[in-house]
Amino acid sequence: MTKILAIETSCDETAAAVVVDGRQALSNVVATQIELHRRFGGVFPEVASRQHVLAIQTVIQQALEQAGVPHVSALDAIAVTHGPGLAGSLLVGVNTAKGLAFASGLPLLPVNHLEGHIYSNWVALPGQTGEVPEPIFPVVVLIVSGGHTELILMHGHGRYRQLGSTLDDAAGEAFDKVARLLGLGFPGGPAIQRAAQQGDATRFDLPRPLMQQEEHRFNFSFSGLKTAVLNLTRQLEAEGVNPQDPETAAHIAASFQEVVAEVLVSKTLDAALTYGARQVCICGGVSANARLRTLAQERCAQAGLPLYIPPLALCTDNATMIGAAAYYRWQQDPAAVGDLGLDVFATLPLPTESD
Repeated sequence: MTKILAIETSCDETAAAVVVDGRQALSNVVATQIELHRRFGGVFPEVASRQHVLAIQTVIQQALEQAGVPHVSALDAIAVTHGPGLAGSLLVGVNTAKGLAFASGLPLLPVNHLEGHIYSNWVALPGQTGEVPEPIFPVVVLIVSGGHTELILMHGHGRYRQLGSTLDDAAGEAFDKVARLLGLGFPGGPAIQRAAQQGDATRFDLPRPLMQQEEHRFNFSFSGLKTAVLNLTRQLEAEGVNPQDPETAAHIAASFQEVVAEVLVSKTLDAALTYGARQVCICGGVSANARLRTLAQERCAQAGLPLYIPPLALCTDNATMIGAAAYYRWQQDPAAVGDLGLDVFATLPLPTESD
């Protein structure tokens, strides 16, 4: 039995967890900064890194206590996100992990944040009931978050091929910007979803980007969609309609959300059928969106494909997923251990194969 303490500080969540054999979390502690950044309308990097410094010791201690781990030396390894993310935030987690590894003599396992999101599909939270799936390869994975929208074909543990990615804005970024246009607040994903519940998704006809372009069959683009919403709000204003009026904003939010869900699900399912996937997985912060989850379930059921989406607590940034990814990476490559020179990488790509 391998127990790993995992630390995640890539953006604005200070998180720690103890994970056993990459499949079961004994603890999952997250200190969120949402209220702190709400007044800025987005994550303020300098504020985020300072808050991580204030929170990380308490979060780690809580994770150890909840897992029944009396001391760091009772663990088998320390895992930490070292990219991609905000450099200042990443440094807090990495430096803390290096200190713990040095003091305890435990191996230090660097983890790619995107790989962590992938493994959020196959790990159980503390007290979680029901069977947690295991990967059946090949798997098509859609990683969709505030900073990333990527379509991955996974051949085996640690073996990835990138099928497509966003050419401009990530889906989560578009949610945030459209929410700001409509005066719905931050974070944009939950705000758009709440407003959309009262809206008509057919009220406004918005473009579905890259849906008809074969050369970008598995790529995404949300910048034009965001601009279309901006132009729509200006048109409404010219007609004397306030786009931030609750009823109007609800219709725009619903129309926008439907387009994003349709594009994400259609391209993911197309990739799964094209490459003979035996599972479809969707992960990342935007995978918490209820309309995306429902549409994906409907389409995958129609195609006879198993679909896995993490529970809501594992959609947003957390350390459980980092511990799971670290375990499998370590199993595949026992030499994949960091040292005290481990650095952070704000734009660290997912390691992929060419074919």
